[in-house]
Amino acid sequence: MENSEKTEVVLLACGSFNPITNMHLRLFELAKDYMNGTGKYKVLKGIISPVGDAYKKKGLISAHHRVIMAELATKNSEWVEVDTWESLQKEWVETVKVLRHHQERLEASSCDHQQDSPRLERPGRKRKWAEQRQDFSQKESLEPKTKDAPKVKLLCGADLLESFGVPNLWKSEDITRIVGDYGLICITRAGNDAAKFIYESDTLWKHRNNIHLVNEWITNDISSTKIRRALRRGQSIRYLVPDLVREYIEKHDLYSPESEERNAGVVLAPLQKRAAPADP
Repeated sequence: MENSEKTEVVLLACGSFNPITNMHLRLFELAKDYMNGTGKYKVLKGIISPVGDAYKKKGLISAHHRVIMAELATKNSEWVEVDTWESLQKEWVETVKVLRHHQERLEASSCDHQQDSPRLERPGRKRKWAEQRQDFSQKESLEPKTKDAPKVKLLCGADLLESFGVPNLWKSEDITRIVGDYGLICITRAGNDAAKFIYESDTLWKHRNNIHLVNEWITNDISSTKIRRALRRGQSIRYLVPDLVREYIEKHDLYSPESEERNAGVVLAPLQKRAAPADP
């Protein structure tokens, strides 16, 4: 299959990245290898989108620091980049809206690129814009369809997939739109129940062809939670996070017992937004 027949894909990972770890970066590599290996897709780039401070997760440090660490982690990557749009929003933004933002941006960029392509006009003849637009519309219907914009797909771990089952954490219509309109690439591990979880959900089962489960055969149990625990205890995190990230954490003394208590007792933003009001 030629590249022109492949669906171009952009991988979007949303999350706390508190802090970003080597495992987060591995997710992108695993997903890219899998998607390109199907012969149906061509991964163009990956986007890391750290959640904003309004998410109110316990132990979540400032988005300013989390974005910088993500940028340091991807400094040498040729295809993974950091986007700050979500992190700069004053209110918490649903994941489906972040997906929509990036899809619309890709479509606008693709449209601008196509409009910038030179079009030949007859020399020595000036026509009104309305006439030119009419001619262009007629010509457009006769010409082959222009190339579609790349498709954004949500990259995640099995924990995010299974969080769809947590009451009030996700709106059911958002889950439908995420898996139906965009699609998921979920990195799972041997023995993980992601496939069973999809089977037991009518919504996920309906859109199962748009959910790609990627096995992580070289297991890696690094997590941000474990990194923070090691830091609180004064233990080394070398080789668990990129060196530049480790140096930044040490320089700014980012994680401590005090930082872990940030937002303690505060209800997580999506739960605040979706929880039914208590009976009087």
